[in-house]
Amino acid sequence: MRLTLVVPCFNEVDVIERFHQAVSRELAATDEPYEVIYVDDGSKDGTLEAVAAIAAADPSVRYLSFSRNFGKEAAMLAGLRHAGGDAVILMDADLQHPPELIGRMLELHGRGFDQVIARRTRAGDPASRTFFARSYYWLINKWADVELMDGVGDFRLISRRAVDGLLKLEEYNRFSKGLFAWIGFESAVFEYENVKREGGRSRWSFPKLFEYGLDGLLSFNNKPLRAAVYMGTLLSLIAVAYAIWVVIVTATQGVTMPGYATLIAAITGLGGLQMVMLGVIGEYIGRIYYESKQRPHYLVKETNLTPPGVVPGGPAGPAR
Repeated sequence: MRLTLVVPCFNEVDVIERFHQAVSRELAATDEPYEVIYVDDGSKDGTLEAVAAIAAADPSVRYLSFSRNFGKEAAMLAGLRHAGGDAVILMDADLQHPPELIGRMLELHGRGFDQVIARRTRAGDPASRTFFARSYYWLINKWADVELMDGVGDFRLISRRAVDGLLKLEEYNRFSKGLFAWIGFESAVFEYENVKREGGRSRWSFPKLFEYGLDGLLSFNNKPLRAAVYMGTLLSLIAVAYAIWVVIVTATQGVTMPGYATLIAAITGLGGLQMVMLGVIGEYIGRIYYESKQRPHYLVKETNLTPPGVVPGGPAGPAR
């Protein structure tokens, strides 16, 4: 079996050499031919130079570098497009995805699973982050058309036919967690302990996590739009009932009730609700706008990649 390791990188110069040494040991221990594809996502700290040096010393390493930072989703897509292995492993370069799990992934893949998913525990995470994460997954699984598991990310092994299925999904606004779930296939999940970063700092601030979560909520369903219809219908019924009540009170008691506070509350409440619903509609329209442009997901500045489907031989021997 031929194996491809896809590694998105963004400003990982402090850890990339240690990462490569660690994964090389694990890959060599599998006795399978392999390649490693590093995707530099427009780093500014020398990551490209470090990866190029690694590739010059290791014939099993291929790399490509984007013209700017296009995001991790684009980096994973680029790696998958150029992966030629019978199985592909996606993992981060910061050593938070333990290379020691590669052997276990291959073992489960050998049992017939098309996706082998490493699910991290939340040990060591702040209580607030754990609460928000679990609340988000509860919400998205109530709304989205696919089921997402808490703690499951991009660290996984994917079979060749599952990779081919992913590559058929060409949408511009990509939410890989949902795409992995959407393609289906037989999956195996195992847990591993949370690991701290070996170097650098995380780019996932709370605002970025919020935007990423919003992408996931809107990318796989139209229920927010349906909710706008239901909410509008409910408010219309309430307005009709209130109008009937006003007519009855006016007919029986005359015009004596104060209405200023009620009027202001209704205007501000309905105005805010309308802005929220317009925002939801705008998010969907914005996605249509970007899809209609049909821009490429990324532009490559530098690469040593061979054509897709050609897998260099790792220490275990030639792949083809």
